[in-house]
Amino acid sequence: MEAEAADGPPGGIEGTLSCFSFNQDCTSLAIGTKAGYKLFSLSSVERLDQVHGSNEIPDVYIVERLFSSSLVVVVSRTKPRQMNVYHFKKGTEICNYSYSSNILSIRLNRQRLLVCLEESIYIHNIKDMKLLKTILDVPANPTGLCALSINHSNSYVAYPGSLTTGEIVLYDGHSLKTVCTIAAHEGTLAAVTFNASGSKLASASEKGTVIRVFSVPDGQKLYEFRRGMKRYVTISSLVFSMDSQFLCASSNTETVHIFKLEHLTNSRPEEPSTWSGYMGKMFMAASNYLPAQVSDMMNQDRAFATGRLNFSGQRNICTLSTIQKLPRLLVASLDGNLYIYNLDPQDGGECVLIKTHRLLGSGTTEENKENDLRPSLPQSYAATVARPSSSSASTVPGYSEDGGALRGEVIPEHEFATGPVCLDDENEFPPVSIRNP
Repeated sequence: MEAEAADGPPGGIEGTLSCFSFNQDCTSLAIGTKAGYKLFSLSSVERLDQVHGSNEIPDVYIVERLFSSSLVVVVSRTKPRQMNVYHFKKGTEICNYSYSSNILSIRLNRQRLLVCLEESIYIHNIKDMKLLKTILDVPANPTGLCALSINHSNSYVAYPGSLTTGEIVLYDGHSLKTVCTIAAHEGTLAAVTFNASGSKLASASEKGTVIRVFSVPDGQKLYEFRRGMKRYVTISSLVFSMDSQFLCASSNTETVHIFKLEHLTNSRPEEPSTWSGYMGKMFMAASNYLPAQVSDMMNQDRAFATGRLNFSGQRNICTLSTIQKLPRLLVASLDGNLYIYNLDPQDGGECVLIKTHRLLGSGTTEENKENDLRPSLPQSYAATVARPSSSSASTVPGYSEDGGALRGEVIPEHEFATGPVCLDDENEFPPVSIRNP
């Protein structure tokens, strides 16, 4: 989940926040600035520990970390068509790829890496960076809207299928085939996201009033939530909790909405014998005879919980995470702050703001001691061109969640543009530059 801004708050080169993104399991926050990028651990409410920071690439507008590994992907405004992949613990560049137009977004899981341009999507195999597929029949997508399931066993991809309606194309990033198209909204899409297992897909249109959840891979509608009725908004982010029980949406308003994914119709207790209870039953009964549009509006579930921000109109992203064994709502904003709220998973209601962390400045420069104390394992990572060599497969390590090597993964050996390179745990490899895949 990532946000980008053309202009940031004043305060010098370090005081300008360009972008931010939570990693796939919401345990880390990455930010991009005019000076470079930083990675933070989200393991504590009271402390925001910096895991890594780099000033080697200026004016970063995309930064994505692969879970809690040492792999980070960076794109700079100085070279907006080039993707740089780094191993930040070793301080080495793994590879860089250049594309035919500006990179708008990047998504990754343990199997696939997606690069989204305005009219095409490139799918790479993350183990060797080989280009597997280029999707060219993408309608103009100026915001780079796309989603990738973090469950690498299916690696579903979702992207807009129409310029004028909210059609979603569901694509299988493993078999590299289109699965189905989903008529999600009447208006054009503004947000789309998968849950952690890749079994559900949520979406919102540019109106931002209704959020829908569909089953994957059949595309059947499961839930429909109403974020608002009168005011159209711009959805900034849409994200499931890791257990898929909640769905969180933030926008350009001062309210973050959290919806609970449960069918309440069968579990609601009988209404009390009061006038309001009687009228409620009458409205529900009347909905069967009203036009479908009005009936749907009456049956849509409202927010289970809300988080109040002290600003509106500011670009932000949200996520739901478990920190120190309790559910939390996290909101990162282009005002340069990370806001942490308590979420009551039983009763919902208004979330309580418990901590605000400044993302820029001297208050967050402390290194993550827990990560530094872990033993360093030898690792190798290769990027290759798409042309395979005639040699047999060789065993090279991939990446584990903690940055260590995954032993015994058989990956086909390919040739670099400069010739074949043999990789092992002890030998380093030269940086690779691959143009216009």
